[in-house]
Amino acid sequence: MQKLLGYMRSAVQKYNMIEDGDRIAVGVSSGKDSLALLAALARMRDFYPKHFELVALTVDMRFGNKDGDFSEIRKLCDKLNVEYHIKSTDLAKLIFDVRKEPNPCSLCSKMRRGALNKTAKELGCNKLALGHHLDDVAETFIMNLFGNASLDCFMPVTYLDRSDITVIRPMIFARESDCARVARRLELPVKKSSCPADGNTEREEAKKLLSSLEHKYGNVRGKILLAMQNKELNGY
Repeated sequence: MQKLLGYMRSAVQKYNMIEDGDRIAVGVSSGKDSLALLAALARMRDFYPKHFELVALTVDMRFGNKDGDFSEIRKLCDKLNVEYHIKSTDLAKLIFDVRKEPNPCSLCSKMRRGALNKTAKELGCNKLALGHHLDDVAETFIMNLFGNASLDCFMPVTYLDRSDITVIRPMIFARESDCARVARRLELPVKKSSCPADGNTEREEAKKLLSSLEHKYGNVRGKILLAMQNKELNGY
């Protein structure tokens, strides 16, 4: 946890992610990354010099037209003294049954993010924290490079004027392995995704490509982030 907290504090301070009085919604799924972010932010709340509140928020996609079981996440939130909210949606039905999207990930991400933004605002939050880490930065860069012919990626901090909410990504300096390690050691309630597209996405292909490149060129993911910072690419 201390290693992850160190990465997060560096990112938070470098990009001024947290201010006094912030009420931060943490987008939480059953995945290791978002759960590690929640646990780490709850720990940071105890010592960070700027006071902030935390709210955990889950968007229930309702796979199979059934409510998801998030009881273990609720128990974790009770343990961490973090209020917890679940936003029920019919996104899975819309994307997979009605629209029958052949490549659902992009639309799903946009719609899920919209639900997160709207619900966070309704809960009185001014910021939304997402569990993207360094691996996600590199994978998104590769996907945009080969898929859209653009040198682009998400930013560490993004103000969304339509939603009047600021999205922050405190784990951008941490590796996916750091999140996995925290999830194991804290025995966080990680569950495999119920999404039918899980494990068969463009992101998985980018992950495999980056792993193969690292065998020859070393820390490719870190080098991509450094290159983005050196060129101030997309706000870095």
